[in-house]
Amino acid sequence: MLRHAVQRHYSSIHGYAERRLSRPLADDIAAETFLIAFDRRDTYDLSRPDARPWLYGIASNLISRHHRTEIRQYRALARTDVSEVGEDHAERVADSLDAFAARGRLAAALAELPAGDRDVLLLVAWAELTSDEVGRALGVPAGTVRSRLHRARTKIRAVLDAAPTRKER
Repeated sequence: MLRHAVQRHYSSIHGYAERRLSRPLADDIAAETFLIAFDRRDTYDLSRPDARPWLYGIASNLISRHHRTEIRQYRALARTDVSEVGEDHAERVADSLDAFAARGRLAAALAELPAGDRDVLLLVAWAELTSDEVGRALGVPAGTVRSRLHRARTKIRAVLDAAPTRKER
């Protein structure tokens, strides 16, 4: 079962860790996730046909140990914010800069979220887990997941909606 899980889920676990931290750390996180899964294979609930939420839970716990690195990465992205676009740029370049600026604001907002809210938001957005799967991954009730997700989305939306787009400038 575990060999199949590694083959099936390694790239998604690695990608999730890389988006949250960096490639070198993602290599370590992904490898350690599957090492821990192997060590704990006797505790896995075989009534659950998909090991994905369990693996994301392990990866999220490992990532939380690197919390300061993740926050520094989001803050660095936020500092690359593009605030103004000149009128003479081509439309697609300006749109690209708007997207780049939004990425900086998004990174800053992610850095300010409480760790539990950020974990829930990113597991739903990047890992495409359901509320129930996130709950299993993090060991919290699905209702708590939905509350955290709502709170995180509200904060992110407020940050993104507060900044003017190029067309509003």
